[in-house]
Amino acid sequence: MGWLQVVLYFVVLLLCAKPLGLYMAKVLEGQSTFLSRLLSPVEKLIYRLSGVKPETEQGWKTYATAAILFNVVGLFAVYALQRLQGMLPLNPAEMAGVSVDSSFSTASSFATNTNWQGYGGESTMSYLTQMVALGVQNFVSAATGIAVIAALIRGLRAKEMNTIGNFWADLTRSTLYILVPLSIVFAVIFVSNGVVQTFEPYTTAQLVQATKDGDGKAITEQTIAVGPAASQIAIKQLGTNGGGFFNVNSAHPLENPTPLTNFLLVLAILLIPAALCVTFGEMVKDRRQGWAILAAMTLLFALFTVPCVIAEQSGNPAFAKLGLTTTANWEGKETRFGIENSALWATVTTAASNGSVNSMHDSYTPIGGMMPMVLMQLGEVVFGGVGSGLYGMLVFAIVTVFVAGLMVGRTPEYMGKKIQAFEMKMASLVILIPCAVVLICTALSLVWPSATAGTSEGVKGMANTGPHGFSELLYNYSSMGNNNGSAFGGYSANVPFHNILGGIAMWLSRFWLLVPVLALAGSLARKKVVPVGPGTLPTHNPLFVAMLCFIVLLVAGLTFIPALALGPGIEALRMAGGAL
Repeated sequence: MGWLQVVLYFVVLLLCAKPLGLYMAKVLEGQSTFLSRLLSPVEKLIYRLSGVKPETEQGWKTYATAAILFNVVGLFAVYALQRLQGMLPLNPAEMAGVSVDSSFSTASSFATNTNWQGYGGESTMSYLTQMVALGVQNFVSAATGIAVIAALIRGLRAKEMNTIGNFWADLTRSTLYILVPLSIVFAVIFVSNGVVQTFEPYTTAQLVQATKDGDGKAITEQTIAVGPAASQIAIKQLGTNGGGFFNVNSAHPLENPTPLTNFLLVLAILLIPAALCVTFGEMVKDRRQGWAILAAMTLLFALFTVPCVIAEQSGNPAFAKLGLTTTANWEGKETRFGIENSALWATVTTAASNGSVNSMHDSYTPIGGMMPMVLMQLGEVVFGGVGSGLYGMLVFAIVTVFVAGLMVGRTPEYMGKKIQAFEMKMASLVILIPCAVVLICTALSLVWPSATAGTSEGVKGMANTGPHGFSELLYNYSSMGNNNGSAFGGYSANVPFHNILGGIAMWLSRFWLLVPVLALAGSLARKKVVPVGPGTLPTHNPLFVAMLCFIVLLVAGLTFIPALALGPGIEALRMAGGAL
């Protein structure tokens, strides 16, 4: 039954991709949709109030400047709301202002669509901060990704043009016509299935049996955190933002109470990234191109999902020596969801730059935990974040045709555009910057004293040593360096060193990629379209799909295999030798 649910997930996802993808193509082209009569007046009002002329096209530099400045403003707004939340309304639990370093990390995280959380949501953030700071960024950071991929698509299809669209129009339409309607639908379904959505203060419940705290004082009641969760959970999944209203994310019964909510939550993660592949094919007037990219993403996703499920089903052979009735690895998993749905979620959330969890990845077997880690290290292009995953995969497609061109001694072409030195320089930046960020930040964390020293609370920075401690560190910076947001846990990330370094890593990995992508779009838009000839490499057939998958795996393998060998590799060998 577990495997059938995994197969059902693939089927439903691919069935939903086409209708949603065609709808998003109409939205990004500014065409009329079934929601236009309702939302068009709202769109026009937004333009009028903000002074935007949506018909005015922008060059790539203007487009990039607008995108970065808009998100810088968002970063400062999120930072300020966290610092001041103790003096602001909608704070029934009377949360104090968040520390300087944690506020910076969180602001950078949510402005970059990473949603890395070094804090417990229900014990740190007020209702106002959750909604106005984090919830709003969940929408606009995702909309920024959609806007950038729309610009790149226009660059690929344009013929000798100097413009790639209007950022403000793309941002508004993506939010208003795509993210908001889908979020409303999902939030209503979640609430109807028991996900909490209220402004009431935290409630309490009497314990059936009293217990004692660390000081020996009797505890007779439990505080139950509530709040406006369903509305934020819907957009955090749909926008591949991740994070969570509650500290344990979608393992929490008030965030993920039923099998239906679990299926819809994990479906929402890949829904828009998969559909954008169809949008790409529709906008370039060649649907085969979109299906080829979707096929490559799906193939790579299956390549890591199946081993992850099998590894967790197989578990640890040392369990048998202890007389356990199963070797399956149930540690850190909700029995409500089982091994298959937990492992599926782990690969979906790391493939999609989402970062939400319904199980503890730190408790996975070495091979099972390595699968989500490698999916992030591929560059978050196997579906990836909303918009960012597709533009990352298109960059890999450009590299693929370049490599193929070198093999046959012909100038490479993609979508009728010659790929030359400038395009390859921009593509190299997009691919190599996250790799460098991950490895450099991991190395710094291993040698910098304050990264592993005890904190003011007496908590050691790294709780584990040896290969597993290294795996935890490598996973966490693979997450931040690729704008994912999930964590292995195992060390105290909420310390000044990791908050500051991680905040910088997240910012670089989002916007040092966004600028080269838009520069690439501008360069392609100015090029002539080259007619298809006998030497043109088809980019819509199974051969190209296989080549594209190979290039993605090759880059990640050459970059990360040495580091993986020191962490999950050694752990796997030790487990095979009988170690617990």
